[in-house]
Amino acid sequence: MKVAFFSAKSYDRDFMNSANESFNHELSYHDTALSARTAILAQDCPAVCLFVNDTADAPALEQLHEQGVELIALRSAGFNNVDLDRAQELGLTVVRVPAYSPHAVAEHALAMILTLNRKTHLAYQRIQSGNFSLERLMGFELHGKTVGVIGSGKIGQLFARKMRGLGCSVRVYDPHPDESFGQEEGITYVDQPTLFAESAIISLHCPLTKETHHIIDAKAVEQMQDNVMLINTSRGALVDTQAVIQGLKSQKVGYFGLDVYEQEENLFFEDLSGAIIQDDQITRLMTFPNVLITSHQAFFTEQAMRQIADTTLQNITDFERGNPLENRIERS
Repeated sequence: MKVAFFSAKSYDRDFMNSANESFNHELSYHDTALSARTAILAQDCPAVCLFVNDTADAPALEQLHEQGVELIALRSAGFNNVDLDRAQELGLTVVRVPAYSPHAVAEHALAMILTLNRKTHLAYQRIQSGNFSLERLMGFELHGKTVGVIGSGKIGQLFARKMRGLGCSVRVYDPHPDESFGQEEGITYVDQPTLFAESAIISLHCPLTKETHHIIDAKAVEQMQDNVMLINTSRGALVDTQAVIQGLKSQKVGYFGLDVYEQEENLFFEDLSGAIIQDDQITRLMTFPNVLITSHQAFFTEQAMRQIADTTLQNITDFERGNPLENRIERS
């Protein structure tokens, strides 16, 4: 099957081409993101493959449909960038990669916590200029701290176990608690206000939905402990960025680690080192010494990339052969 890949970087090509040796699809790659304007690049391809910052809104889907596209294959777990209602109306099939190496994201969240706490990024910068002082580099011990986890899917559970292994007490909020997990791990499910009030560190591990959009807003920040550490490796729009900036300025938020950002589609995955960044919120965040930003790289491990490639191409093969689509997304 001919497949047009959008937002394709060198590493996408490498892993997809390697995996495709077992599938033999005809793959074409485009650096540009999908939009209604760029959809023409999928001409003569019955399938397109998208990533998190491609825009599969109604106009883009309509353009793809007019060109004969039948399958939208997401090489990601999240699908909030796809207008599923319009896709269904047009008869477009949408599949995804529901899980890939959840350890990768959980470990990145832990790496951000350790970096922010022990200020290793600042120490590295200092030493490069010959400054070996310890002033303003003091951290705290994680052992004995209470960590709040929002979302207890695969990644949230792995992260919670890692924090328990470091001697932390863990509180979890999830509208659908996994009580057996809580009992096995000695982890307490609580409501949001309790989690905010009791947690020195809060890490987000939930999908982006209407209910979770800006789950961290000004009201949530107000309920948190002073000097709280906030980590987001899930979806950018879970956090009201302006509310967290205000929390940083007032020192209510003591640390902020973000691997995702709600306006990231024009920033992340690109080299903008020679450009003037127009996004005022991200540039403001970049000025805080207690903010750590990574460019949506939590998933980015060899194991995860292999799983993404294998599952994506298997989804495409199953569609081509008329097999059951285990990873199909449908509106209920």
